[in-house]
Amino acid sequence: MTANKYVVLLIEDEKPIRRFVKPYLESNDFKVIEAENAEEGLGLASSYKPDLILLDLGLPDMDGLVVLRRLREWSMAPIIILTCQCQEKDKVECLDAGADDYLTKPFDADELMARIRVALRHQASLKTHGEDPLFVTHDLKVDLTKRTVTVRNQEVHLTQNEYKLLGILIRHAGKVVTQKMITKEIWGIEEEEQVSSLRLFIHQLRQKIEEDPALPHYILTEPGVGYRLKTELPPPKPKAVTHTHKHKL
Repeated sequence: MTANKYVVLLIEDEKPIRRFVKPYLESNDFKVIEAENAEEGLGLASSYKPDLILLDLGLPDMDGLVVLRRLREWSMAPIIILTCQCQEKDKVECLDAGADDYLTKPFDADELMARIRVALRHQASLKTHGEDPLFVTHDLKVDLTKRTVTVRNQEVHLTQNEYKLLGILIRHAGKVVTQKMITKEIWGIEEEEQVSSLRLFIHQLRQKIEEDPALPHYILTEPGVGYRLKTELPPPKPKAVTHTHKHKL
């Protein structure tokens, strides 16, 4: 075992899920600690101080949301929720309580790994750079000191609320930010009028920073929950195929 292995705590009562997740993460060089109930999970979290926690909401001895809140009383480790509950209000409640992300069961192993990597990169960035005044991802560059936004080497003008919205998404880059979190930070309250205004600002912001606002790459919508500023590389554009040669995919 290498010294720099990430430690993941998996709090999950379903054996099939544990048998699926643990070997997959271990094959990707993670050390996995398992807990099958809330009390055991809280104890292991305190003992091992894991780098990331995968938390099931439907635990037999305690509601997962209560576990999440207890963990957030002292732990800053990224927490990804694993849940069978598909209702948007449950996802929003978890994110507002401090979860970094969520996956609805059944989930794809590669999707789980992608979410884990994003959460760990975000955490590492916070530790390394702290309040970094310069945010750069692909062709989007935001200087938080000068309050300038550059897209594809062209400076774009944002209104005060558009810039404030972008700043919130940047602080939580890679994570889902709920509508409630955003509207409270911008307006101080959450009302239907503010939610409608938020949708308008998202639309306007996409018009200014996205290459194709109808197919956004940066600002993704999590339906009924909120928004996510994506930082991964966009997929390469397909190359034109001539009819004079055959190409293997």
